[in-house]
Amino acid sequence: MKSVLTRLGNSPTLARVVPFVVFVALTGFQDGFGEAGRYWFYLLKTAVAAWLLWGLRFAIPEMQWTPSWGAVLAGVGVFVIWVGIDGWYPPLGELLKKLGLMGGDPGRPPAGWNPHTQFGEGSVAAWLFIVIRIAGASLVVPLLEEVFFRSFLYRFLVRADFLSVPLGRFVWMPFLVTSVLFGLEHREWLAGILCGLAYQGLVCWKKRLGDAIVAHAITNFLLGLWVVSRGAWQFW
Repeated sequence: MKSVLTRLGNSPTLARVVPFVVFVALTGFQDGFGEAGRYWFYLLKTAVAAWLLWGLRFAIPEMQWTPSWGAVLAGVGVFVIWVGIDGWYPPLGELLKKLGLMGGDPGRPPAGWNPHTQFGEGSVAAWLFIVIRIAGASLVVPLLEEVFFRSFLYRFLVRADFLSVPLGRFVWMPFLVTSVLFGLEHREWLAGILCGLAYQGLVCWKKRLGDAIVAHAITNFLLGLWVVSRGAWQFW
């Protein structure tokens, strides 16, 4: 295992891309092992991603948590927007179906990821997977996505030798492209695009990645609390 991490760490591109790709690939299998399997697969992909990120931390020096007021304001602001515009635009699956780019059922019903339904209301297993989901979304996903989209992809679109591009450099094309791609990763695509714009803007403003990681973590943590307290399981 160490040799795998060493090889990945020796490549600036692979170190930033592979954890994200592995996480997304495992997500593709998440619904293929029955209802309960969805939750165990979330645990698996989160653990694998966390292991990769920990093992590659020295190869990605910009991957640091950097608290700041800008990060807090961006994180809370994105959360408010995410929840506030819900219902005002079609989810990604419905949009693709309307555009003729997707047939059949646009996706599982909004209540599809609800541990209380799967494991019993208030059960230990239900709360265990809720904690795992919030922890994964708040501690692992921000690192994965910010490193891939903001550290690698944004700069790669500016120049193939992406390490030569400062994190704070602003260029319109990658700014918009990475934000749109980030948004299309999510069922709530419009909120996702606005979210991508906010986080990328934070990186360009602060000229470092850590503020965006913290902002992303705050957004996901608040969204997790909202989901659980309001029963808004469609966000998961």
